[in-house]
Amino acid sequence: MKSKPAISFKKPLILVSNDDGIHSDGIKKLVSALRRVGMVYVVAPDREQSAASHSLTLHRPLRVQDAGRNMFAVDGTPTDCINIAINGLLPRKPDIVVSGINRGGNLGEDVIYSGTVSAAMEATLMDIPSIAMSLVGKDAFDFRLAAAFASRLTRHVLKHGLPKDTLLNVNVPQVKHIKGYKITKQGKRFFTDVVVEKTDPRGKKYYWIGGNMVRWEGGEEADFHAINNGFISITPLHLDMTNYSSIDEMRRRKI
Repeated sequence: MKSKPAISFKKPLILVSNDDGIHSDGIKKLVSALRRVGMVYVVAPDREQSAASHSLTLHRPLRVQDAGRNMFAVDGTPTDCINIAINGLLPRKPDIVVSGINRGGNLGEDVIYSGTVSAAMEATLMDIPSIAMSLVGKDAFDFRLAAAFASRLTRHVLKHGLPKDTLLNVNVPQVKHIKGYKITKQGKRFFTDVVVEKTDPRGKKYYWIGGNMVRWEGGEEADFHAINNGFISITPLHLDMTNYSSIDEMRRRKI
């Protein structure tokens, strides 16, 4: 069953957020492209919130600052931004939420940690069609092609809707010539030295979380494969994370 696309003679209301912060180049390019599609409101963190995942701020008040035409900066997480926007700032429920454009990919298990994806996921929980956009690169990010595709995809989703409880995780390769797009599944990557231990000048230990990717798995249907071959990856993500294939096996076990 699909969520019904909005049927209205009004301009569609598009909510934009991200996890790189309201002043990032990615969100600026995205907003510029989406203003040709509908009425855009931006509610985004006032600073970088990368890897914030789906965290909510519950133990302190949140501050909102006017940041320009229909733009608001929040001193909280991407998930906070979606909640405040939909339940407090917007004139009506948005027709679609677009999160991004993230500075760097959100492939494989990145979706678990990503604030960009979590903003779209929060909107999906509220039954709003949602897209998470990311640009896969390392430096000299050029968001123009990703913004143009976001505009194209937003028009499509506004017209046709999305399957129930489903959001789209979109990754765009930073290449001169994009070959097209592929509907993909999540791949899985493997790292070396996930935690790096070092010593500061005073002899105390400290740690960096992160490592080098040595390989990925998932085959030709994976998001990694699409990106590595110059295609845009579109991965439908579902809110229900139940592993249905394991239910019968677990029921047979004695715990």
